[in-house]
Amino acid sequence: MRLFSPIIEALERIAKGDFSVRVDNVFDEHSHETPIVGELVNSVNQMALQLDEMEHMRQEFISNVSHEIQSPLTSIRGFAQVLRNDALSADERHHYLSIIDTESTRLSRITENLLRLAALESEQAKFEPKRYRLDKQIRNLILTCEPQWSAKNLEMEVALEEIEITADQDLLSQVWNNLLHNSIKFTPDGGRIVIGTCQQNGSVLFTIQDSGIGIAEADQAHIFERFYKVDAARTRANNGGSGLGLSIVQKIVTMHQGTVTVTSQPSAGTTFTVCLPNLN
Repeated sequence: MRLFSPIIEALERIAKGDFSVRVDNVFDEHSHETPIVGELVNSVNQMALQLDEMEHMRQEFISNVSHEIQSPLTSIRGFAQVLRNDALSADERHHYLSIIDTESTRLSRITENLLRLAALESEQAKFEPKRYRLDKQIRNLILTCEPQWSAKNLEMEVALEEIEITADQDLLSQVWNNLLHNSIKFTPDGGRIVIGTCQQNGSVLFTIQDSGIGIAEADQAHIFERFYKVDAARTRANNGGSGLGLSIVQKIVTMHQGTVTVTSQPSAGTTFTVCLPNLN
């Protein structure tokens, strides 16, 4: 009991949610009497450390979610109160209603993305790969968002090699949509977007390159993190995005045993590359 009491006490504190606890390892690992106790102490300390890190991540996640949801709610509540003023003109009333509608859509998008991430990370997430034409899927998505890139007079250069791939078609459509809409949002009027697919060394490569505002090197290592937003220029261009889209992209690509990378320079555009194994 003298040997195990500190370990039992630490486990009791961990069970109550105190993950900062650590057990002093005063045992001689070369002793014939207590080598197992020393290993047990190390295991308990490692478990507490991992739980402590997870708790910090959980708290940060809750804080980020609260902040992202609070922002549109504040706008909606504020402009709803302004609308009570009977002296407002019809144009002013229409303007404030448009803001409420935009912020409501933003709030809905945040909750949808949170639910999507939760579903992707759960063991119950549907993953139904099948054989289909990747080039047809991407071309249809490009045509679907034509009103967005046409409105900005963007030049779309598309070179899609005829490729059949085994993957979850619905999940990958979220990947292409996120990357395509990001390029459109962050590319100024009259800019250029180049989209291509090819097969290379048994893998399928998808690239999307834009002439947009770019991403600083310091931010590139973090852009796939949840809620991460880069410089103010991209935040303004994002029109209130939640910072969840690229997290969803990375999660889906990882589910397909693939990788997604980014290369970019400020004011020189951005290129995203998705590499997927072409499974038969």
